[in-house]
Amino acid sequence: MDKKCFIIAECGINHNGNINIAKKMMLASKEAGADAVKFQKRTINKVYTKEELDKPRESPWGTTNRQQKEGLELKENDYDEIDRYSKELKIPWFASCWDLESYRFIRRYNCNYNKIASAMLGHKKLIEEVAKDKKMTFIATGMATMREIFECVIIFKDCECPFMLMHCNSQYPMPDEKANLKMIRTLKHYFDCDVGYSGHEVGIITSVAAVCYGATAIERHITLDRSMYGSDQAASIEPQGFKKMVEYIRIVEKIEGNGIKTITEEEEKIRKKLRRTQDIE
Repeated sequence: MDKKCFIIAECGINHNGNINIAKKMMLASKEAGADAVKFQKRTINKVYTKEELDKPRESPWGTTNRQQKEGLELKENDYDEIDRYSKELKIPWFASCWDLESYRFIRRYNCNYNKIASAMLGHKKLIEEVAKDKKMTFIATGMATMREIFECVIIFKDCECPFMLMHCNSQYPMPDEKANLKMIRTLKHYFDCDVGYSGHEVGIITSVAAVCYGATAIERHITLDRSMYGSDQAASIEPQGFKKMVEYIRIVEKIEGNGIKTITEEEEKIRKKLRRTQDIE
């Protein structure tokens, strides 16, 4: 990654298990200026108990929680198409995996990055396997204590695996006043590492502000239409909004400067003109 803020378009499960929608989201992410796109991968029977999967739930795929969860997952051959299309678009992709089986499946694509989701911060076996691969990994910190973050960071440091902590609040959607952006500086100071921001708020102001607080990466959910079915849609940004967020972030990067007081060439001309008044009694 370069010094500019790394922007991740989180497609997640907003594709609703439809590869054509997933590809449209990838194209929209590329056109909006994202640096990478990310998906989520779960092995349903590993992540959820039978009791939970058997619970009733109305969805476009049926009347049980199992049908809903399975409907949201892309098929294995869909990932072949995602990998192919990402190369065509020239935008890297990766995935946050919620279990070891999913991670071992995604590993075959040799993605540039990994992601530890907030929900997986206590999954030691998964964390250890990801860290051993030594690929740049984004570690979400939602719902986590400082101790839990510390235990994860130690694993990555012991494995000499590059990582970036991602400050976030796991409420979907998250009220702006819950963002606690000062935690970006706290995490950076405490763990001596780069810290990004994974936002789940409505709108883009908080994510842009996170860059002012030192965020070195921004991850936001993207959707083609916030009115689509799905629990993440309300905390997502439509393509035009995502593009505007990227534009604002790039402006912030230009205006923050280097913190060194200088007189610009343009100011010097004005100075010569206006400072003459000091010689007038």
